[in-house]
Amino acid sequence: MSEFEKIIGYEAVKKELERTCDILKNFDKYEKLGVKQPAGILLYGDAGLGKTLMAQCFARETGWNVYIVRKGKPNGDFVKEISETYETAKNNQPAVVVLDDLDKYSNEDEIHKNSDEFVTVQSCIDDVKGLKVFSIATANEKESFPKSLLRAGRFDKIIEIERPKGEDCKKIIEYYLSRKKYISNIDIDEVAKILEYSSCAELEAVINEAGIYAGSQNKSRLDAEDIIRACMRVVFRAPESLSKDKEENIEMIAYHEAGHAVISEVLNPGSVNLLSVCKYEGDIGGVTSCSQREDYFFKKKYMEDKVVSLLGGRAATELIYGEIDVGANSDISRAFRIVIRFNDMYCSYGFDTYDWNYRECSNRLLERRENKVSQEMERYYLEAKRILAENKFFLDAVAKALIEKKTLRAKDILDIKQKLLIA
Repeated sequence: MSEFEKIIGYEAVKKELERTCDILKNFDKYEKLGVKQPAGILLYGDAGLGKTLMAQCFARETGWNVYIVRKGKPNGDFVKEISETYETAKNNQPAVVVLDDLDKYSNEDEIHKNSDEFVTVQSCIDDVKGLKVFSIATANEKESFPKSLLRAGRFDKIIEIERPKGEDCKKIIEYYLSRKKYISNIDIDEVAKILEYSSCAELEAVINEAGIYAGSQNKSRLDAEDIIRACMRVVFRAPESLSKDKEENIEMIAYHEAGHAVISEVLNPGSVNLLSVCKYEGDIGGVTSCSQREDYFFKKKYMEDKVVSLLGGRAATELIYGEIDVGANSDISRAFRIVIRFNDMYCSYGFDTYDWNYRECSNRLLERRENKVSQEMERYYLEAKRILAENKFFLDAVAKALIEKKTLRAKDILDIKQKLLIA
């Protein structure tokens, strides 16, 4: 069994690692082609994505001696440990040195990048050049590293490990579910859509938490309801509360969440994964989860749809109750951030609001920028209210179902649309 089979999903990343591993294991055939042995690989990405597992699988698959370096000593002693590890690797070739959490080796920031730890790693990689010593490092972020450390010849490949989506997300969920007893009504596609872009650690935590919910209710197997409850706790940070909201509050929260969902479904059919108005601890009144298109950042329209959907909660509350929704602050803030990006980065509303000088922004420019962003936000809010007014029957149906069931999934939204003959 290949060590790489222990890595679930991430086929493109595994291909890259397997290709480099083959160079180390079968260098003769590459040497005949004039290929030089690569010096190192850096895997970087958010915490909890399995970078350390990938590095360790790579190291073991080579069949070489493996030495792992993690920071666990004061700075001076740690610098010495780095040097000693590379010296040991050099004396026990062939060897792979795993530099785990390389960005944690030093507290240097983007301005001060020449810490003793980074300089030592760089020096050690250079010292073993041409020898059968390979370095593979992991990091959550690479911005604090000096450019000289990241250049080719030290880390020849720099691979970003992204949060799992699509098939990768499904495979990881299936893997964790396969280690539990579960019933057949769990729709992997549905769960994967809700959990898309969660870290591998979060996916594992959700399935484990689902098992805890099932066990606490004396079930022999976990089911879809347990997974939804676990998603709310782990992914949306919304554990259930024992206290209960007044009925009028539940109704208003339901219309708020329905506002988000209806606009999302009208603009991007099939995008809503989950709505819930169960009572949660903290400030969360409800939750709406929608899928984000893979090409979201390639077309302004999709980002504009997101702005309108974010404003849907407040718009629905105003449409139904004629009141200002005081629970929409987070939605408004997120919408403003997107519109500010349109204005300041993309020049979507013209070049007269772009800060081309960088060093000194005039009061007139600041006033134009502020006015333009406010005007566009008003326009998007009017669009949200228009969509909800034209689809009020859909809004009412979703809100009513949400009040009754407390939680709606994608198939529930589809059922409502089919009953209302909405495409």
